[in-house]
Amino acid sequence: MDLETLKNNVSFFKTANHIKRLTKGFSPDHKYIVSDQNGIKYLFRTADLEHFERKKLEFEIMKDIEKLRVRSPKTYEIGKIKDLGICYYILSYIEGEDARDKLPEYSAEIQYKIGLEAGRDLAKMNTYPAPSLILEWSEHIYKKYNRYLEAYKTCGIKLRNDEKIIHFIEENKHYLMGRPNCFQHDDFHVGNIIVIDENYAGVIDFNRFDWGDPIFDFVKVALFSREISIPFSIGQINGYYEGEIPENFWRLYSIYVAMSIFACVVWSKDYTPELLDEMLNRLYMVLEDHRYFEYTEPQWFKDGIGITQEVQ
Repeated sequence: MDLETLKNNVSFFKTANHIKRLTKGFSPDHKYIVSDQNGIKYLFRTADLEHFERKKLEFEIMKDIEKLRVRSPKTYEIGKIKDLGICYYILSYIEGEDARDKLPEYSAEIQYKIGLEAGRDLAKMNTYPAPSLILEWSEHIYKKYNRYLEAYKTCGIKLRNDEKIIHFIEENKHYLMGRPNCFQHDDFHVGNIIVIDENYAGVIDFNRFDWGDPIFDFVKVALFSREISIPFSIGQINGYYEGEIPENFWRLYSIYVAMSIFACVVWSKDYTPELLDEMLNRLYMVLEDHRYFEYTEPQWFKDGIGITQEVQ
C-alpha cells in the first residue's frame, strides 16, 4: 500500500507523511509503520475483509487490555476498505527492538528483570475472562491435540522416542479437567516483546489470541524464549507468580509443552518447510530439557535459578 492510497481511504492518516512495510513474522496480515507530520508513529495492520469480525474482537480485547495497565499498543481505530477487500485497525507504535535480538547483548540481571516485567503483564492479561459460551478447556485442548497427533502420524516425520511423549500425555491428561478459561495471548515469547534502552517496553501481536488455561501461555517459553534467554524465561515465570510458583505449575506446563511437540512438527512441515530442520532441533532440545518428560520441571530452570536468585 502506498501513502496516497492510505490517505484516500483512511481519514486518520490525512496528515501522514511516511509509510513503511514491516515484514517480520508469519502472520498473513500486512503491517505498516505510518508516521504523521509531527513524527508520531502508528501501527497500521490490515487483513482480508472476511476476517473483520475476528479483527473487531481482537481490537476490542486490546482496548480492554489497556485498562488493565498492560504495556501494550493503544487502540485508535478499526474499519474496512471495501474497494481493496481489506479491513484494518490502527494502534500506537511501541518504540524499541525485539527482545529476541537484544536480550543476548544484556547482562543476566537485566534479562531477568525484563522477564519479570513481561511476566507481570502476562498475569494481568490472563485475568481477562473468557466468554461464557467457550468450550470447556480440557475438551478443547484435547481435541486440538488429537487432531495434530493424527496428522503427525501420517506426515512422514518421526521423532525419536515419540511413544514416551504420547504416554506422558495419556497418563497425565486428567490434570487438565476443571482448568479455567481466560484470555490467552497465545504467542507470548521474546519475539513479541519489545525492549528499549535495556528496559521492557511492552508486548505486541495479539492476533493469535485464544481462550483457555492461562498456563498454556507459557508454552512459548519452552519453544522460543528459553533458547534466547534463560534469565528472561525464569524472570517471566517468577514475575507472573511474584516468586510463588504454584505446586501444579510444572505438571501442567510440561503437559502443554508435550502436546505442542506434535503440533510444531505438523505446522512447520506444512507452513515453513524451509525452517523444519531448525524446528526439529529445537524440539529435541525441549525434549532433553525434560528427559522426554521424565521430569516436569525443565533442567534449564533448575540450572539457571541460581543466576537470578539475588535479583529483585
